[in-house]
Amino acid sequence: MEWDALLLSRLQFAFTIGFHIIFPAFTIGLASFLAVLEGLWLFTKKPLYKNLYLFWVKIFALSFGMGVVSGVVMSYQFGTNWSVFSAQVGSVIGPLLAYEVLTAFFLEASFLGIMLFGWKRVGPKLHFFSTIMVAVGTLMSAFWILAANSWMQTPQGFAFAEDGTMIATSFVEVIFNPSTPSRFAHMVLAAYLTTAMAVAGASAFALLKNKALPESRTALRMAILMMAIVAPLQVVVGHESGVVAHEYQPAKVAAMEGWWTTQSNQPTHLFAWPDEAAERNHFELSVPGMGSWFVAGDVNAELQGLDAFAPEDRPPVWIVFWAFRIMVAMGLIMVALGVWGAAWWALKRLDGARWYHRFLVLAAPSGFIAVLAGWISAEVGRQPYVVYGVLRTADAVSPVSATSVALSLLFFIIVYAIVFSAGALYILRLIAKGPESDEPAPETDQPPGTPLGMVEEAS
Repeated sequence: MEWDALLLSRLQFAFTIGFHIIFPAFTIGLASFLAVLEGLWLFTKKPLYKNLYLFWVKIFALSFGMGVVSGVVMSYQFGTNWSVFSAQVGSVIGPLLAYEVLTAFFLEASFLGIMLFGWKRVGPKLHFFSTIMVAVGTLMSAFWILAANSWMQTPQGFAFAEDGTMIATSFVEVIFNPSTPSRFAHMVLAAYLTTAMAVAGASAFALLKNKALPESRTALRMAILMMAIVAPLQVVVGHESGVVAHEYQPAKVAAMEGWWTTQSNQPTHLFAWPDEAAERNHFELSVPGMGSWFVAGDVNAELQGLDAFAPEDRPPVWIVFWAFRIMVAMGLIMVALGVWGAAWWALKRLDGARWYHRFLVLAAPSGFIAVLAGWISAEVGRQPYVVYGVLRTADAVSPVSATSVALSLLFFIIVYAIVFSAGALYILRLIAKGPESDEPAPETDQPPGTPLGMVEEAS
């Protein structure tokens, strides 16, 4: 491995986008959650919904601010580290990024001030409308970013100009390329699950500490409802995204699945240790035929393995293989916790399920982990191309020295470690404090620390 400008530029962009993506993944779902909370407060007039809104809107503001700051850094790297890429494809994806700013970020920024500071300065209907607009803006922002990224995965609707640069021949085809619908749905559902897991973990922690019990019980039920519905749906959407990837990026899917040979009856490897030098897997634990059945609906379907591609056209197998499995594992944990929570809820034993609460606290970061693992599998799986099948990553890097990139990467690591660690710790402190409640904790005959199963459940 040579630590040249190409590798260091890739590491730098991976580092900055890894920090950035966790904040939009949280705020997309959290903005919609806030809109639901305010709507329920206006409809029912129950103060607990207002208390939950006022608690989570502080966390939203901090996360939104850190997401904006970390996102700005990435845009500069298009010019400093990836100038050839910008020159080659700027006329295609540049307008999409501009649409994101004009239609989404401006919408969010216009109403964010009212949402954060207008609670006592504007009427409740205008404030609710502002919250909805911020939620819509986050979704629109995700759409434009996913459209641009999906075009890099499955490019269409473009041609080469006389100077060799790419120009759009149909922006409809560019925006609605084959992978945009499934990847956008996959990302939005991932954002909702990320928020649901964070809310569930925070609410479970508050219940374990006997804090803000009416608010915490209500928020926990809302999070479990989201988990129970969205987590299984995410499995279906993720499968559809995989089918699209196999059609247009078979090398990526072969790396995800650890398929080295083209054959029928492709297995699903539950566990394996890919060896790129030997072009085989060690310590395989597999289910024969399940890979062919998942992708093609036929256990006897012949699917391409990595031997169908030249070594220089294959993505890094080990990273893609394990990132994909981490994402799937986190998804299955969310499905299990959603079903488990729904069962406790149906049995009216949710408030006293202390072990379940502890599992929720431990699983609170699972959404963030799944999002990061999913992006790693998608972006590393696209290699060695920055625009799949069209422009290689090695041909897109700026003509800069490795020393310059290394120094800037070191600077980013130091600054991010200080700034974002402080922000994350402050958010965790807010979550640990919990929402304020207008109702005192219910009196029981139970000693401190006793499960809340005897306490009347909030609907």
